Amino acid sequence: HLLSRRQRQMCIRDRYWKYSLIVIILSLGIIILLYLRPFIGGLLGACTIYVLLRGQMRYLTQKRRLRKSFAAILLLGETISCFLIPLSLIVWMLINKIQNINLDPQQWIEPIQNFVALIEQKTGYDLLGTDNLSSIAAWVPKVGQFLMGEISGFGLNIFVLLFVLYFMLIGGKQMESYIYEILPFNSQNKHNVMNEIHMLVRSNAIGIPLLAIIQGGIALIGYSIFNAPSPLLFGVLTCFATIVPIVGTAVIWLPLVVYLGVTGEWAHAIGLAIYALVVITNIDNLIRFILQKKMADTHPLITIFGVVIGLPLFGFMGVIFGPIILSLFLLCVNIFKSEYLDAKR
Repeated sequence: HLLSRRQRQMCIRDRYWKYSLIVIILSLGIIILLYLRPFIGGLLGACTIYVLLRGQMRYLTQKRRLRKSFAAILLLGETISCFLIPLSLIVWMLINKIQNINLDPQQWIEPIQNFVALIEQKTGYDLLGTDNLSSIAAWVPKVGQFLMGEISGFGLNIFVLLFVLYFMLIGGKQMESYIYEILPFNSQNKHNVMNEIHMLVRSNAIGIPLLAIIQGGIALIGYSIFNAPSPLLFGVLTCFATIVPIVGTAVIWLPLVVYLGVTGEWAHAIGLAIYALVVITNIDNLIRFILQKKMADTHPLITIFGVVIGLPLFGFMGVIFGPIILSLFLLCVNIFKSEYLDAKR
């Protein structure tokens, strides 16, 4: 009886220690995440590039017998040359283009007023008053300030990305083994989860930029043909617009169609609208279908809702990690179903 009582006391004490430790880990983890939130883009970027480079790192260290530090420096150079320099050049080009845009509200208000007057003449309905147009124009400088703030944060996250990626490359094998051990699944499910993560990261990290570049190039051709203003600038913006859920590139080409219409270039406006609906939109669907079959057969709804979830949480990197989180959630639900629900039938 005394032994049983002592065992119960030890069991209660062990459970107290266990759950107390869980609470401490969760509390400290939340605090750390809150303070690391400004750098979350760089951290997730490092994780993404690590998944893409882990095979090369193993080849250099195991096949070529290079020191880990030297191999990691080589791969950092590859990252800078193939990813960071092109992206920085695009950001620099956008800044120069935005700075050269004439922000005189009257230049933008006058053609819109002509369009509104035409609608009012035909229908008797006033779409926008002058006061509303002035208020909209006043937001343009604020958008510029927001973009400049995002660009400064981008530079800081680039430094974080390179710093973290270096140590991930050096200690990659130990890091993966540690993560593998603490996953709360059996060996088969651990293997499935790790493969799913690697497959989704590679698919999104390669597929999304490739889709953006192809679609932006096709849009650039249409903007040049139909005399859109600053076709190169809006072609680049179309690349980034591919990540916008549901509406996608229409965020860019639809306002251009309206602008061409209100400035009197109706033939160009109609031509660009047809080109966008027939070519740009269908190319988007075709490329997505091909990439999903070649890389990861992800359901389109997972991609759409994953981006909706990921963008507010992780910023630009949410394009990659939003669908991953949603896919892993569904994978965990399936594991729970097969392990605990189906097993009891």
